[in-house]
Amino acid sequence: MNTALYPPVNAATAKELGLLEEEFERIKELLGREPNFTELCAYSGMWSEHCSYKNSIVWLKTLPKDGPHMLVKAGEENAGLVDIGDGYGCAFKIESHNHPSALEPYQGAATGVGGINRDIFTMGARPIALLNSLRFGDPTLERTKWLVKGVVKGIGDYGNAFGIPTVGGETYFDKCYNQNPLVNAFSAGIVRTDRIIHAKAEGVGNPVFIVGSSTGKDGIHGASFASKDLTEDSADDIPAVQVGDPFMEKLLLEATMELAETNYVVGMQDMGAAGIICSTSEMSAAGKHGMKIHLDRVPLRQKNMEPWEILLSESQERMLVVVKKGYEEQVKAIYDKWDIHCEQIGEVISGDRLYFYWHGELVADLPASSLVLGGGAPVYYREFRQAAYYSELQNFDIHQVPEPADLKEVAKKILALPNVASKRFIYEQYDSMVGTVNMSTNRPTDAAIVNLKGTPKALAMTVDCNPRFVWADPYVGTMMAVSEAARNIVVSGGQPSAVTNCLNFGNPYNPEVYWQFVEAIKGMGKACEAFKTPVTGGNVSFYNQTVTKEGVEPVFPTPTIGMIGIVENKNYITSIPFKQKGDLIYLIGTVREDINQSQYLVHIHGIEKSPVPLFSLEEEFALQEQLKMTIRQGLIQSAHDISEGGLWVCLMEKALTSGLGFDITLPAEIRKDAYLFGEGPSRVVVTVKQEDETAFIDSMMLNGVDFDLLGHVTKGSIRIDDEDWGHVDDYRKLYEDSLTDTILS
Repeated sequence: MNTALYPPVNAATAKELGLLEEEFERIKELLGREPNFTELCAYSGMWSEHCSYKNSIVWLKTLPKDGPHMLVKAGEENAGLVDIGDGYGCAFKIESHNHPSALEPYQGAATGVGGINRDIFTMGARPIALLNSLRFGDPTLERTKWLVKGVVKGIGDYGNAFGIPTVGGETYFDKCYNQNPLVNAFSAGIVRTDRIIHAKAEGVGNPVFIVGSSTGKDGIHGASFASKDLTEDSADDIPAVQVGDPFMEKLLLEATMELAETNYVVGMQDMGAAGIICSTSEMSAAGKHGMKIHLDRVPLRQKNMEPWEILLSESQERMLVVVKKGYEEQVKAIYDKWDIHCEQIGEVISGDRLYFYWHGELVADLPASSLVLGGGAPVYYREFRQAAYYSELQNFDIHQVPEPADLKEVAKKILALPNVASKRFIYEQYDSMVGTVNMSTNRPTDAAIVNLKGTPKALAMTVDCNPRFVWADPYVGTMMAVSEAARNIVVSGGQPSAVTNCLNFGNPYNPEVYWQFVEAIKGMGKACEAFKTPVTGGNVSFYNQTVTKEGVEPVFPTPTIGMIGIVENKNYITSIPFKQKGDLIYLIGTVREDINQSQYLVHIHGIEKSPVPLFSLEEEFALQEQLKMTIRQGLIQSAHDISEGGLWVCLMEKALTSGLGFDITLPAEIRKDAYLFGEGPSRVVVTVKQEDETAFIDSMMLNGVDFDLLGHVTKGSIRIDDEDWGHVDDYRKLYEDSLTDTILS
């Protein structure tokens, strides 16, 4: 190598690139010499937390990976893959784009959608549905309004132009996300199990192609940028935010789907975080082969790019494809048909080396396995200790909270809270209609339901996490997040199948933050084992905190659970809205006098410090088994689980989506505010036809799950304890417009 072009580097250079001094020393050991700048940049990207999971892999390996529907295990491919029968599989995954969205919300969110879709279709699967999990700060702040508008428009514009419906999701507001929003994107696709494309390179002499957009300077060091704290100077890192082109991605999708129908492909991988160095090293390590790559053959859209910039660029809509030798022209013809760049930039070789050339000169010589997870990438066992705040939460006593004199006024305030009110402003910007049953007021089922044409089956999918519960108790709160995801699928008529996760936490070098992470992993593993929903993969996003002059502002620990389920028969699909006047309203599950961590306690009483609501995994499992049976018996007309806002909001969402009302009676032995507004888990409200009541009760008596008759469905009036609470339409504007009015004000 010409060392004049690539001057010596040292520990200070490594530190500037985000590497520790001991990591720099380890690189020298692996290479048997000092790296040049290009090689050091490669390790900087690949050994970042974003790519290597160096601070999390020890615990991620403890999660359950086996289940009845699994086709590939976590980490084996670009996304998880489960068998849905009839010769088809469902590929699905969730990933974060938090840091880019904090600085440039439109492109940050848009490219998050683009990247997660490429993870799906590089496996040969056609994306059929998108979901997202969004977290923002105080919605009255101008910064939050700017972030919400930019993120939502970015997701909507990219997804709509790409032509894949956004069928569901969740949006949560809390001041802890004021500076650092969370943008988690989920995609699911369908693939024939005999047409799966693997992310590997093998076969000496097989050509390596780069396909898709030209390469520019956008996104350089994006993986490193996502692996450090946001600061007041992070705006200087905006070149690390990629720029997306959904129309190019649509062409890339169709060309790839055409290619997937041939036998020309050996392997394929999206070029996401860390760009070319990531896809070449991971595919090489997976296939136990090396590559020779000529960086000067990469199509560029900017002049005077250095080799290291080409190697690390995260320009969007690009993929690496290993083709069977002899089929080069056929592959080029397919991509030419769709007017997409398809350039051979190298070939597969034997051994474990990656050789990168620039106009014939070797500029980097690296062992492929040394760059990747499970190879030479560092693995750390971080110190952790219980967070200091945890013991304070246990001092809460419900008896110190006064019962409100006017429940009606409280009920109105709760309906208007940002975490309760309709997210109409958000979901109306998404195309969510094609082949789907939608969510919330625009989707009458708790989980998004996607039709599988030509079969009696459908897919159910959801993303869930109550970050307040996880903050209050990371172990129990994460079990509750998995349970809520499973419950949403079950009450919609499905059978939970498998999980992908997006683990959003603060700085892993903070022992209390790492304690949150470790406890969350333990809770996730426990719940996933109970529901037989193995973890197929996902994403860890650390450093979600903002460093200011005043100190560190971390977000709530937010382990977002993405779950797939199978609806074996579309007749099982059960929706949220009340169906007809006179139907009986039942509450299934155990009710306790519990207002812990509820929206009512936090926002009406201003009390943030309380424990997580009481939760029993055994009770939850029994509830879901009972619901599955009763739904399949055709005894349930509608179903909706109780979450934010408690029973009151659950009933009002059933009423507002149907135009029908309810007449219920509250038990005397529990505080009325706790019964109406408490958010205790493992509870579902169902309606039953009067003529089916006996059969319903007989079914419910089989498994010992608690259930109570609340009342009945009315033509539109709302009555509680024989008191007139008005008509359902009296609450419509309050619920549907409160958040929209705040964001647009």
